[in-house]
Amino acid sequence: MQCSLFMSNLELRQQVQSYIDQLSTDKLLLVADFLVDLLEKDDNEATEELLKIEGFKEAFAQAQKNVKENKVISVEQLKRKY
Repeated sequence: MQCSLFMSNLELRQQVQSYIDQLSTDKLLLVADFLVDLLEKDDNEATEELLKIEGFKEAFAQAQKNVKENKVISVEQLKRKY
């Protein structure tokens, strides 16, 4: 069975898992490295996209400062408030 664009997400994951289960250790290491590269690329692209937003760096720095100074509201407090 080959993977196709018409497979559901679940079917595709099951098919990929089936292929992974058949790999030797050497090939499995290669696949693992490839997956890490894909994930890092996604992370880098997301970071670059955020950094393009005007004022993001400053807002993020302020948010980090607020966390350090414990000037935050918990999710539970927000839920109760709203």
